[in-house]
Amino acid sequence: MKTTQAYRFALDLTPRQERVVLAHAGAARVAHNWALARVTAVVDQRAAERSYGVADEHLTPAAGWSLPALRRAWNAAKADVAPWWAQCSKEAYNTGLDALARALKNWADSRGGKRKGRPVGFPRFKSRRRSTPTVRFTTGTIRVDPDRTHVVLPRLGRLKTHESTRKLARRLEADTARILSATVRRDSGRWHVSFCVEVNRAGRGPTRPAATVGVDVGVKHLAVLSTGELVPNPRHLDHAGRRIRRLARRMSRRLGPDRHTGRRPSKRWERARAHVTAAHARVANLRRDGLHKLTTGLAREYGVIVVEDLHVAGMLRNRRLARSIADAGFGELRRQLAYKTEWYGGRLMVADRWYPSTKTCSGCGAVKTKLALSERVYACITCGLVLDRDLNAARNLAALAHEATTAGSGPVAGRGADHKTRPGGPVAVKRQPGTAIGGSDRDRPTARRDFRSHAYRSALIGNGS
Repeated sequence: MKTTQAYRFALDLTPRQERVVLAHAGAARVAHNWALARVTAVVDQRAAERSYGVADEHLTPAAGWSLPALRRAWNAAKADVAPWWAQCSKEAYNTGLDALARALKNWADSRGGKRKGRPVGFPRFKSRRRSTPTVRFTTGTIRVDPDRTHVVLPRLGRLKTHESTRKLARRLEADTARILSATVRRDSGRWHVSFCVEVNRAGRGPTRPAATVGVDVGVKHLAVLSTGELVPNPRHLDHAGRRIRRLARRMSRRLGPDRHTGRRPSKRWERARAHVTAAHARVANLRRDGLHKLTTGLAREYGVIVVEDLHVAGMLRNRRLARSIADAGFGELRRQLAYKTEWYGGRLMVADRWYPSTKTCSGCGAVKTKLALSERVYACITCGLVLDRDLNAARNLAALAHEATTAGSGPVAGRGADHKTRPGGPVAVKRQPGTAIGGSDRDRPTARRDFRSHAYRSALIGNGS
């Protein structure tokens, strides 16, 4: 199976190499700002002419904002705009123009209704001090040295890596990978290089291809599996909170920048800010490492993994839980499971957002009307089952996948799933209040709420018709 994945390595640049990389990142920013100013001027001019009653055929010609159009315009004007353009690679200017073309396309698609999610704003000019230095190379000499401690990039030369590149080097030597592009970027005060690689992965499946596991994510425990395994929540941000607050107070005592007076920050403030940035970067790295280990273990072991379609953006509006939810990384966990299940030949099933996995009894199928968040133990009044609420939800997710599989349908999907439901596949739906199972009270006055009955199962997960 061929797939595209990234290999990211930290770099140890010399002062001269860092100046050259910053020059390329600055060239990308100049090209981006020039092209954005050109497009903005034409758009404003056409809007002003329309306000004066000018006919459409007499308006100023529209400026194309696709990548080829921006390249042609830049090549025609670069001698006047940037007389020093020959000092940097052409890939640097292409980086800025490509970023602008993508941003303008996303903005146009968002306004036209072609793009889902939140509205995308019009692109902004990049600041030299606030923008992240980055440059992307797609052509030229891009390779990993045989010593596995250096990489070679166009115009930048041979760069030393902080860690070994053996994982990528082994695939390149075995001819099972091909480098498509390389991006040099400075994150949290450290330079990194990311290789976008086309990898030919061996067709190996999970160790337990017939096993199904339901995964319920939460704040008390990062993940609760239907098998009864509890994955503790490391709470990296809370553990590092004391150190981050101490460093932030130290930075606040230094002389920082002032945009109103134009005051430049002091060197001591810059060093203090670097310490705060490094502390936050360590938290992010620990969180990312823990999520990768968890998702890789699940994808390697289980053939079917069932998760919920959580509305994380809406959950973050709860100011009391927003910090803990963001620290847990619910969205990142699902994103990693989505592509890792494909790597290892498994399936990721996504239950519908309105499927009551927490309120449903995993023993008899009775559904509670209300269940407070403070109630950490699920007690069923119908069958007397007493169980941890997260474990109960995980078992319901696993049972939902089992019902969908025995019915001969495709993956359980819903709004926000990673792919559409196959024709005839079940979809977990929410029963409207005041209606009986499988129809109205008038149609089915004696409907039984038995989880194993066909009527209740059809109403709970849908019949796909």
